[in-house]
Amino acid sequence: MAGQIWHSRPADLYGRRKHDRLFNALWAAITLFGGAATISRWKPSRIVPVSRTITAVVTKREMLTSDVVALTLADPDGGLLPYWTPGGHIDVQLPSGRRRQYSLCGVPGRRTEYRIAVRRLDDGGGGSVEMHESYAQGDTLLFEGPRNAFYLGTDESDVLFVIGGIGVTPMLPMLREAVARGIQWRAVYAGRSRADMPLLDEVLAVDPDRVTVWADDEHGRFAGTDELLAGAGPRTAVYVCGPSAMLEAVRVTRNQHADAPLHYERFSPPPVIDGVPFELELARSQRVLVIPADRSALDVMLDVDPTAAYSCRQGFCGTCKVKVVAGQVERRGRTAEADDEMLVCVSRASQGRIVIDA
Repeated sequence: MAGQIWHSRPADLYGRRKHDRLFNALWAAITLFGGAATISRWKPSRIVPVSRTITAVVTKREMLTSDVVALTLADPDGGLLPYWTPGGHIDVQLPSGRRRQYSLCGVPGRRTEYRIAVRRLDDGGGGSVEMHESYAQGDTLLFEGPRNAFYLGTDESDVLFVIGGIGVTPMLPMLREAVARGIQWRAVYAGRSRADMPLLDEVLAVDPDRVTVWADDEHGRFAGTDELLAGAGPRTAVYVCGPSAMLEAVRVTRNQHADAPLHYERFSPPPVIDGVPFELELARSQRVLVIPADRSALDVMLDVDPTAAYSCRQGFCGTCKVKVVAGQVERRGRTAEADDEMLVCVSRASQGRIVIDA
């Protein structure tokens, strides 16, 4: 293009074409800038990793019952925490490297502080004991989230909340949300005794006329499905959270209604049903783990590495998803898995051995 410009100018007496010095300077500047711009476009970008871990400070530690501790969390600088909805949870990163999932049980949507409650299980996996013993007021706590896989539907009109013990943590914000939306609701809260029911006073404060309290020691027995599901019709939306035995009993009973809406969240992994033994090979460490018929791959992985990443243990959050190098996977989770992926908390081998990138 520059040559065309110069040749378009008239020649002098000696046949030379006059170059405009000002134009030359401008052209040089444009060429230099353009070249620099071109170089900058092709310069490799520096990718700054985005941290998903949030640091909070424990502003309050309170024993709700003899074995349930509540921790209130806030931003260390007084800022706002991420928005959340009833039923949401955070994934706490414990000092040992363990990761545990705890529902938010404070005022729905409040961002100035979070509240979680943890029941101590001395014969559990160690996470609840660590939560009780590691955090005091003023300590920092690391978490990811919040996330929500157990939320109150937007089109509910008739709702029954079935609550068992520490299962109250996701339910309490749901009760408050139901009131705010004008939903027709009622709740049954069951536990060993009133003294063992965390946050019972707050549940009753929402609306005591809509809450039935079942204390085993007052009735001399556990609540059956007749008591837990009293008044629930085929179209009543049932939300249940509590011990596995309660959840299974409610689920089986509700299955008698073909279209009965049922929503639940477990605090322990579901039992392995129709499992067959298989081998799990960890490609990077070159270890081969034997997975028995009644345990998940994640359970066995945690035996050898307590810091293995997981959260829900029910196949919906995707935290434990790993790459599959070889083998056929029998997929059982609710989170989509690609052909070369596996949710080790629920999925198993179709046959023989699976090799994963771990």
